[in-house]
Amino acid sequence: MTYTGEVVVGGPAHVRVLDALEIRKLAVGPMANDAYLLTCRRTGDRLLVDAAAEAGRLLELVRSGSPEGALVTVVTTHRHADHVGALAEVVSATGAAVAVGADDAAAVTSATGVRVDRALVHGDTLAVGDVRLEVVALRGHTAGSVALAYREPDRVDEPGANPGRVHLFTGDSLFPGGLGSTDHDAARFASLLDDVTERVFARFDDDTRVYPGHGADTTLGAERPHLPAWRARRW
Repeated sequence: MTYTGEVVVGGPAHVRVLDALEIRKLAVGPMANDAYLLTCRRTGDRLLVDAAAEAGRLLELVRSGSPEGALVTVVTTHRHADHVGALAEVVSATGAAVAVGADDAAAVTSATGVRVDRALVHGDTLAVGDVRLEVVALRGHTAGSVALAYREPDRVDEPGANPGRVHLFTGDSLFPGGLGSTDHDAARFASLLDDVTERVFARFDDDTRVYPGHGADTTLGAERPHLPAWRARRW
């Protein structure tokens, strides 16, 4: 694995190769948004998480990796402007389908002019070639925020593999050190903390790797001890 989770804005993509999935992470735009290209290693089918900015660099990212293949889907984790800035251009260039959390779909179309092909709800499954990703709704940062979970097979023979390990792409709902902003809205904070607690920490093991919408990766094990402090501070 050549990918440590650290990226530099304007720098090259960082790569993590798993059993059936390749993950490429690229920081783009003035807010250093993390875009993730997920590639099925058998078919070459690709899924992009957040076409945030710098469409040219994202299209170069789509063309990278192995094996060669087409961008099948763009998933927008939530409706905020810094996560959709390159969506229209990337979709126009690739013909990829667009998937957005159901409660954010109309806002994404309004902001970008892009039709949403699939409105995602909690528990949905997305296919990328042979790979399956679970949709985890994390309501609070926005009403339609979603995360994607990939679980490595229980039996993996490749060196460095982690059988059964989960890889979780959280958008702006979960970061190293805390939750995403809920604008000091008590109801939104309670909703996000409840979803993160019940749908993430209660279900997935400590070795689960978290890929946020900005900044470095983390693990659930690193963040779990801080849940009571997050609840107490209310952000």
